Amino acid sequence: MEKLIPFTINDLAKVTNHRSGEIKFGEKMMTVPKGMDPASFLKTCEAKYVLFGIPEDIGVRANYGRPGAASAWESAILSIANIQHNRFCKGNQILVLGRLNVCDEMKEVAHLDFNDIDDRSKLSQLVEKIDKDVSHIIFTIIKCGKIPIVIGGGHNNSYGNIKGTALAKGKSINAINFDAHSDFRILEGRHSGNGFSYAYEEGFLKKYFIFGLHENYTSKSVLDIIKKIEDRVRYTTYDSINIRREKNFNQELINALEFIKNDCYGIEIDLDAIPNIASSAMTLSGFSIEELRQFVTYFAKNKNASYLHICEGAPDLCEEKNNHLIGKLIGYLVTDFIKSYNSTDPV
Repeated sequence: MEKLIPFTINDLAKVTNHRSGEIKFGEKMMTVPKGMDPASFLKTCEAKYVLFGIPEDIGVRANYGRPGAASAWESAILSIANIQHNRFCKGNQILVLGRLNVCDEMKEVAHLDFNDIDDRSKLSQLVEKIDKDVSHIIFTIIKCGKIPIVIGGGHNNSYGNIKGTALAKGKSINAINFDAHSDFRILEGRHSGNGFSYAYEEGFLKKYFIFGLHENYTSKSVLDIIKKIEDRVRYTTYDSINIRREKNFNQELINALEFIKNDCYGIEIDLDAIPNIASSAMTLSGFSIEELRQFVTYFAKNKNASYLHICEGAPDLCEEKNNHLIGKLIGYLVTDFIKSYNSTDPV
């Protein structure tokens, strides 16, 4: 894990606001001891969940998106460290592993222009480089018997999550994606809009369900591709559930789980599906935060849930006085996942 910047006990102390009479997650969460090999510690530590940050927005830039998603990790860990440790959810279930070292790559893309063909090629190559690092770290976490909770970053990192999990499990896996977009676009060089199509094409993704697709922002070509492979890729649209009311939210949760539940699956959350959440592709119409939390809770309950990935939130694009709110939302989703996963049937 040479590309990992470990999160230390001192880092944890700096982001935890101590208050008399209270116990915060930051006082109970684990970190890898200084000088110890992360993989060795992962195998023996009691924590079940591993927090891992990917502070980049290179895949977003490569997809014509607005940068800003690189800032979500810092906001999220600040919020998570200050959640109350109590009977409902305990901080000592979590190991804060650290973040991917993308400092050089982020400097390299600062002045690149996606409209320039040469720059576009450079951006895609850097995404591919990050793919390898992400998949290696996810592979290691899962091989050590832990559950990754990944905070991005762009949705390009779905590819690394899926590949790393598939390699660790020794077989292709499924994925459920709460998203306004399919991210199943053509293989034109890696970016945040084709992580799932690349994972599918390369044999790491077996079945894929997109939950809440926005009809206005899905191309005919993508819909045509999905129609041809509907035995392995399916979707339900936001418009059919919450606008036309042709479908029922809870029933669609059941249908989606039925489609993916027989194999290990990843839970992918794109925050641009929620109205007024600052992201590269911000929306005014979409599911509520309560519906998103219900979604995470529902899919975490099954024993085949293998990881949680929360991406595309961009605190840097928020109004300054409210730029902590995305971190707070991510904190809710992380604890919803843990509370629900803890109740999974061990059989």
